Amino acid sequence: MPTMTSHSSVILLAALGVLSSAAAAVDTSEWKCESCPYPKGVSGTVEAGVGIVSDASNRYGDYTGLQRKGAYALLGGTLRQRGDDGGFVDVTAADLGVDARSVDARGGREGLYALRLGYREVPRHLADTAATPFSGVGSGTLTLPAGYPAGSTALMPLASTLQPLDLGFKYQRFDLGGTMLAGDRWSYSVDLRRDVRDGTRATSGSFFANATQLPAPLDQTTDQLEAAARYTTHNLQASLAYEVSLFRNREPSLTWDSPFTPVVAGATRGQLALAPDNQFHQLSATAGYDITPTVRASAQLAVGRATQDEAFVPATLNGTLPTALPASSLDGVVDTFNGSVRVTAALTPTLKLQASYARDVRENRTEVRSYTLIDTDMFAAGTRSNTPFTFKRDRLKLGGDYRGPGSWRFNAAIEEDDVERNYTEAVKTRETTVWGRAAVRPLDNLSLSLKLLHGERNHSTYGTAIWFGLPENPLLRKFNLADRQRNSAALRAEFNPTEAITLGASIDYANDRYGESVVGLTAARDVAYGADVSAVLTERTQASAYAQTELMRSRMSGSALGAAADWRASDKDRVTVLGFSIRHAAIVDKLDVGVEATASRTRSDTLVQTTISDPAFPTAAMALTSGRLFATYKVDPKLSITGSLAHETYRSQDWRLDGVQPATVANLLAFGTQPSNYEITVLRVALRYRF
Repeated sequence: MPTMTSHSSVILLAALGVLSSAAAAVDTSEWKCESCPYPKGVSGTVEAGVGIVSDASNRYGDYTGLQRKGAYALLGGTLRQRGDDGGFVDVTAADLGVDARSVDARGGREGLYALRLGYREVPRHLADTAATPFSGVGSGTLTLPAGYPAGSTALMPLASTLQPLDLGFKYQRFDLGGTMLAGDRWSYSVDLRRDVRDGTRATSGSFFANATQLPAPLDQTTDQLEAAARYTTHNLQASLAYEVSLFRNREPSLTWDSPFTPVVAGATRGQLALAPDNQFHQLSATAGYDITPTVRASAQLAVGRATQDEAFVPATLNGTLPTALPASSLDGVVDTFNGSVRVTAALTPTLKLQASYARDVRENRTEVRSYTLIDTDMFAAGTRSNTPFTFKRDRLKLGGDYRGPGSWRFNAAIEEDDVERNYTEAVKTRETTVWGRAAVRPLDNLSLSLKLLHGERNHSTYGTAIWFGLPENPLLRKFNLADRQRNSAALRAEFNPTEAITLGASIDYANDRYGESVVGLTAARDVAYGADVSAVLTERTQASAYAQTELMRSRMSGSALGAAADWRASDKDRVTVLGFSIRHAAIVDKLDVGVEATASRTRSDTLVQTTISDPAFPTAAMALTSGRLFATYKVDPKLSITGSLAHETYRSQDWRLDGVQPATVANLLAFGTQPSNYEITVLRVALRYRF
């Protein structure tokens, strides 16, 4: 009689034989893997629908492309193709029905090569309300109709000559690139990019005490090329790249008729030079090497040259003044150098050290020439020379990470930042910063971290600038050069009362003191605190919320007489942001719904105190509240209906703009731009089809 073990083995062998015979008889050619990570064939989505905007607002349309009231098309989708030979294509298109559209495509063969193509369009709308009497907006020449010039804005025929002005521009980006792999170690890439800006932006010009806001043309192109070769082995990673950037401005200057009666003979037209054509070339190299399994060294090196040789515009259009220039163009040349080295070493399983050094150099080699200074096209005011600013910056950092006993973690570093500049009041500045961070988990569901920082900056002898005309107040200290002491602290706590709930809270504090500054910025303080929560309420519902407030204060002293401080100013800014979101699977695998909302508030108060009692400036404030309801309903595995209803309210007040119309100030012809205020609802409904 066979044993139980041998009897079970016979039954198992028989069962396997039956299963193998059955498997051999099954035709698997039509089987399809629904969850394979790299499915073959073609797949994708197509989304089409309609959106409706309740009202028009340039401020709301800035970046979004939804500045007009009415309906717009919702168009977008994806395409994904994978072949048996490793060939692939990925295409993504979004927001094709508005001015904020984008298309990205990528294709090639896995492990051999890849090609990239991209297009993005971003609309910029810089003002909701603006008007100007000038003709020729968008070009380099602005002219005025009959009735100008006049002695003041009150005497100008603005009622009959003002025209609405759309300040803004269209930004387009074109990308083309490719990567080729040559064996296991070498790869090559080429990337081309063109940025185009077309439209108008605000600028201003003046004749003595009379000023005018002007719409300057934007017709600019920036072309960039980067070609790189990379070499990779187990221990070594290296690259060599060449980059070039070419900037072209088809409107190099802006000429305008003065709307004010000339103060001196000939001061009837002004001219401003706009951004000049320029180019930048750079050669860079990187390398990283694993010296041992626990020690790694890396380095970066880049040398570049920027040049600018655009022809000068005339010193003045006033024929009664000297117009001679010492050269036809600047012939500007700036050389750059950027280099860094970094070493990391894991000395023990619990201790890791890092050291790095970086040098950045900008050397301006432009020839210094003396130019006749024409003051607001009205009179000659001596001479002035161009200032070829040069700087050298050295940064050294030593740091370490230590895994302490239990759950303790420590990080610390000391950093030194030395800068040497020419043509500045302080030739050298040195800033030393020491910081440390400790993190611990005292309970399984509680984690705490604290970071402390102390920094001190000092400078060489502080002089007085004389190369910009009249000498500055010798007591003045510029904030980026002045002695400064900085202290900051950051505390963060996270608590998980249950596996489904996470609570977080943080507070950040920073305090800057400029103890040696008699005139200039003397103190700045920043405090930010917030809390956040995320929760899985049920298997079908998730929610999150956050709140953050930041308070910023600064004090400065000034001198109207060029000596000791005789007036003081203080700024107080507050920013508060709140938000929450809820997502719920109303019908599992069928209907998903959700809601999200944010609210932000800002407030800025400025007080200037002189020898007399001065009232504070009016408060500048902004309030933004937005909310969105959204849902997705799956009609079947391939077809879905998506919809959303969004509402946004924006309110702002700015004393610099409130009530300032084109003729409000007698010697300022303004655009009349007012702070933005709107209330807009946007409804979107679309069909999404998967194939």
